[in-house]
Amino acid sequence: MRCGKMAAPAPAGGTAGAWGGARRRCQRLLYWVPVIFICSILCWSYYAYVTQLCLLTMTNIGEKVVCLVAYHIFFMLFVWSYWKTIFTLPMNPSKEFHLSYSDKESLDREPRGESQQEVLRRAAKDLPIYTRTMSGAIRYCDRCHLVKPDRCHHCSVCDKCILKMDHHCPWVNNCVGFSNYKFFLLFLAYSLLYCLFIAATDLQYFIKFWTNGLPDTQAKFHIMFLFFAAAMFSVSLSSLFGYHCWLVSKNKSTLEVFRAPIFRHRTDKNGFSLGFSKNLRQVFGDEKKYWLLPVFSSLGDGCSFPTCLVNQDSEQASTPGGLNSASKNENHLFPAKPLRDSQSHLLTDTPSWPEASAKAEKGKVGMSNPALTMENET
Repeated sequence: MRCGKMAAPAPAGGTAGAWGGARRRCQRLLYWVPVIFICSILCWSYYAYVTQLCLLTMTNIGEKVVCLVAYHIFFMLFVWSYWKTIFTLPMNPSKEFHLSYSDKESLDREPRGESQQEVLRRAAKDLPIYTRTMSGAIRYCDRCHLVKPDRCHHCSVCDKCILKMDHHCPWVNNCVGFSNYKFFLLFLAYSLLYCLFIAATDLQYFIKFWTNGLPDTQAKFHIMFLFFAAAMFSVSLSSLFGYHCWLVSKNKSTLEVFRAPIFRHRTDKNGFSLGFSKNLRQVFGDEKKYWLLPVFSSLGDGCSFPTCLVNQDSEQASTPGGLNSASKNENHLFPAKPLRDSQSHLLTDTPSWPEASAKAEKGKVGMSNPALTMENET
């Protein structure tokens, strides 16, 4: 008799892959727990303030109207900025910073050390790279296979390189970087104002709670816990917002506070600071009408930044990526002059580049919109 074929056992790799995929999905769900917690607190505070405090407890009609109108303004700005911080995708380095296929092969073939650095120097010669590692090497991400732009770092949670990365915030389940740092600042500001407003308008009723001046209803407990929550969050938010205001005034990121940027000639913790006014405009933009709104208005492209350094790298000017290469390769997208002479009006009131060159670059690179990326590959 012919025996039927036995079913082949499931490969171990498939089981491991399925288990790994399920674990990653569970982790992604867990990352949303802090966001869900904040949203739950926000929904409860809305019910407690609008329904229990304003509609059921306040007796003065004028006070009710003023508090409800002001509350909804703060609430709308808070929710809008929080939403933008969460769902604005962090910007990643553009194609110019990714190694070509031939460079990847060369990097894999070469032994670690000076040979690999030579490959990276050749790949970065036309890029506006001015920061280095502690050993003076080109900053390279071996997970994303790209030369890191200045102020760019790899996020272990997102597993991506993030432009001008500040930190990965679990409360927004997102990386805070170039594309959403303004939104994050506004989120901190409006959440602080939201909590301070609730604490200030709830204070008199909180005092009445302890002096038995309130009727014995369900609103008593909402009023008490609403004041405690608003006061507690106000304290923590004020310190965090003050810290990030200091960062903006110095043009630093959280990561740069713990590890100062290293330029080729030396370490300079204030290398990117241009003065308070220009530092502020780099985050909020030139048009003041957009400063208080959660709309993108930051200056630059996230890949290169002006510096206050007077003595730039002498090697940069003598290499093929210096001024000589600009005449040979007019199609390269980034300025070949030292970075402090680029980025237009942040440093000077007169443009450093000829108008024809500026128009050509404007057609190739989106300098103010994070949704635009550079398509040509050097």
